[in-house]
Amino acid sequence: MSGSAPQRAPVYGKVALIGLGLIASSLFWAMKRANLVGTVTGYARSQETRDTAREIGLCDEVCDSAAAACEGADLIVLCVPIGAMESVAQEIAPYLKKGATVTDVGSVKRAVIDAVGPHIPEGVHFIPGHPLAGTEHSGPRSGFAELFDNRWCLLVPVENSDAAAIAQLRALWEGVGSNVEEMDAEHHDLVLAVTSHAPHLIAYTMVGVADDLRRVTDSEVIKYSAAGFRDFTRIAASDPTMWRDVFLNNKEATLEILGRFTEELFALQRAIRTGDGDHLFDYFTHTRAIRRGIIEAGQDTDAPNFGRGKKDVK
Repeated sequence: MSGSAPQRAPVYGKVALIGLGLIASSLFWAMKRANLVGTVTGYARSQETRDTAREIGLCDEVCDSAAAACEGADLIVLCVPIGAMESVAQEIAPYLKKGATVTDVGSVKRAVIDAVGPHIPEGVHFIPGHPLAGTEHSGPRSGFAELFDNRWCLLVPVENSDAAAIAQLRALWEGVGSNVEEMDAEHHDLVLAVTSHAPHLIAYTMVGVADDLRRVTDSEVIKYSAAGFRDFTRIAASDPTMWRDVFLNNKEATLEILGRFTEELFALQRAIRTGDGDHLFDYFTHTRAIRRGIIEAGQDTDAPNFGRGKKDVK
């Protein structure tokens, strides 16, 4: 008798990835790492992206249309910018097989549900999702299998979502290393406005402010970037198309959080202006505790310099 473990059945027989950027490429490598799927097809609108995907072996087959990629697929993952979701859903709808599941990886959920939901045929499951993982890099070459390890993936089932289909999609995300939780769309969009959307907008703004301060030259901004500003620039390097669509499609929640941010900023301005050291100390003590909580939850490292090695320090 052989001592090797039996091969487990794949979670899905055929998966189609529509859009071949960071998330899709990482998902492909992670699914293959864990032997979670049979065949993976892929499609990207750009011929250059499709050529790159073929060159690096991203997907078992790269198709020249979204329809061809989706035909016969058990799971279709929409990895396109939020503004493109509706047109893609319209395009693939006639080619979705009965019993298939359509999901997505967009960081706004109500807008995706409104855009995609009406085009999902009867007998096809629609379970929106959002893996809370990413880097400032984009494109098919940017993906890596470990991206989702110990990161959260939020599933946002719609009304009458099939329990077995949800469990199957959960098994896939858990298989690629994610922790999975379910959430309703409105709460998801508010949570992400706090944890992701508003911080990105603030980072973009701070980098823009540095560019506007002509008394500080461009060479000084680059040469003397301390960790704080340097990390703002890392966030601000994220894909501009994706973030444009995020803010246009999560308008209410983002504006609400930015309003709260403005109030807090005014209070800190007042404390600095009036020399209220106690207020500043108490505020910074509270925010430091939040940072400790993130580390204790395993979502970042407490290693010096955010775990950057000497080779990462420019």
